[in-house]
Amino acid sequence: MSKTSKRFVKKQIIVEAYQTNIPIDIETLEGTIHANKGDWIVTGVKGERYPVRKDIFEETYIAVD
Repeated sequence: MSKTSKRFVKKQIIVEAYQTNIPIDIETLEGTIHANKGDWIVTGVKGERYPVRKDIFEETYIAVD
């Protein structure tokens, strides 16, 4: 069996997010995940919530109007 690698770009999906100013625990689809102060809490297109580290968020997301 031959494996051929392809390149992909993530679809642009608008999500809502807020930055937490306190450490909190977030209920996600995978269970409870801890978010540190400064992390972003993202709400996905299906209402799912998950924390994203500040540095990763800034590399991955762009603000829209």
